[in-house]
Amino acid sequence: MVRIPSRGKGPAWRLSAPVETFLTSNAGRVAPEGAVHYYSRGSERWSICLRAREKGCAFRLTAPVRFPLVALLSIPSPGDPFLINSGPIHARWYGLLLALGVLLAGWIARREFRRRSMDPELAYTIAVWAVPFGLIGARLYHVLTDWDSFRHDYSQIPAIWNGGLSIFGAVLGGMLGCWIGCRRVNLPFWRVADCIAPGLVLAQALGRWGNYFNQELYGKPSDLPWAVKIDPAHRTPPYTDSSTFQPMFLYESILDVLVFFVLIWFTRRYWRRVPYGTVFALYVTLYNFYRVPLETLKIDTADIFFGQRVNVWVSGVLFVVGLISFIVLFRRRSDAPAPTTTAVACLVAVRVSTPIRPRNTVR
Repeated sequence: MVRIPSRGKGPAWRLSAPVETFLTSNAGRVAPEGAVHYYSRGSERWSICLRAREKGCAFRLTAPVRFPLVALLSIPSPGDPFLINSGPIHARWYGLLLALGVLLAGWIARREFRRRSMDPELAYTIAVWAVPFGLIGARLYHVLTDWDSFRHDYSQIPAIWNGGLSIFGAVLGGMLGCWIGCRRVNLPFWRVADCIAPGLVLAQALGRWGNYFNQELYGKPSDLPWAVKIDPAHRTPPYTDSSTFQPMFLYESILDVLVFFVLIWFTRRYWRRVPYGTVFALYVTLYNFYRVPLETLKIDTADIFFGQRVNVWVSGVLFVVGLISFIVLFRRRSDAPAPTTTAVACLVAVRVSTPIRPRNTVR
């Protein structure tokens, strides 16, 4: 810390950078109007106006000025994306979180199957089809919407361990696999989709932390206390001089958890009163409602369509479709809860076990 005493009426300046006794900018050029320009850790330009006559000194910063408190509160860089990187074993955090998300979604789906009086084991039977199709769909969607990054090196297309899985492709591919699985076990597709929706959004919340460990899909440069620090090797041009960015993974993860609780509340209150597909329509509506503004903050490479990223338009369309579907389905809800399969079976058993007394025709 260097303290420059003030010879005039102005306050003393405290700087955490070396100083020299002539007034120039960081680039070595004379600063206009006696101002010292520097960059904060988010690369936002700041200007300290120091007039030599008023302050009695002039100096040049030879290192960027940083705010210790903000740097202390920022999210640190994860550094190594590998959980285990020894010999032939190369396990990444991204893959671990993806696997945990699949298991978590399956566990919640089993609970929802049981709530609806369906065999919980059928959830895993359907997952055998839904998970691979979802993984393939997630990668294909990412490749198609960011083709410039793959057209010169096709070998990177299957490299999912480096990141690059789209939730839109995962849902579309997973729905196709789920439809195949439902056909094989003879269950209504939209009934199963309602069971999967809460676990799916919670798995997304967990999987977003894989973006953190891979240092990808972050937002614009930021000086917020919760900004995430990105290593120089992972910074996206033209923001290579920035060090901290908007933590998109954190925003979406928190919102996904909130949507999960909303879906669980809605399911427990209305699942016996609304048509199949209502819970899934609510998931699509809520998720894409905040995905649109979050998508506009990202700076990673993506195809631009009519001045916006492709995913902005996709989220907007899905939000409209989901909202209309939810309104139509929710308006068709019944006033009284429909009896469950277990309740109907118990009622039939009681009726069968009750002996029928013959009527006495003699009066």
